[in-house]
Amino acid sequence: MTRLGPGEVACWVLKSTRPPDEIVPGWAAGAVRELTRCVRHSYRLELMRPGQPCLLWVSGRTAPGVHALGAISGAVEEHGDGPVVPVRLTRLPSPVPRADLLADPDARDAEVLRMPAGSNPSWLSAGQFAVVLAALSEGVAPPRDDALGPWPP
Repeated sequence: MTRLGPGEVACWVLKSTRPPDEIVPGWAAGAVRELTRCVRHSYRLELMRPGQPCLLWVSGRTAPGVHALGAISGAVEEHGDGPVVPVRLTRLPSPVPRADLLADPDARDAEVLRMPAGSNPSWLSAGQFAVVLAALSEGVAPPRDDALGPWPP
């Protein structure tokens, strides 16, 4: 496996087996939440910066795909159980289904689709992230947080 360079990552993928309602009870579509997500020790943590786009990927049999979009909101920190990264995420009105991304020739090679059991964080290239953004429900704008910079980066 080749090491990622800083310019290759357009969006970080933070995976969960739990849907948004289980992560934050009552998390409504369109609502923004500040969360910390567990990540694994790797050189990738050195590439993560506040303001970079990220998404919440839910894996498993029930509605796998992209459930929230947002940005890294702080530096990776050590926690008692390992490293965590703070994020600011907006829950999507409906997920971008895994099947839709697998069907797209520009997205189907995404690491999260090729290696679903891979560790957090995963990543998307600019082309793969563009497919996710294009797949958002009609009238749903990508989340913006002016404090974190322009969207997309």
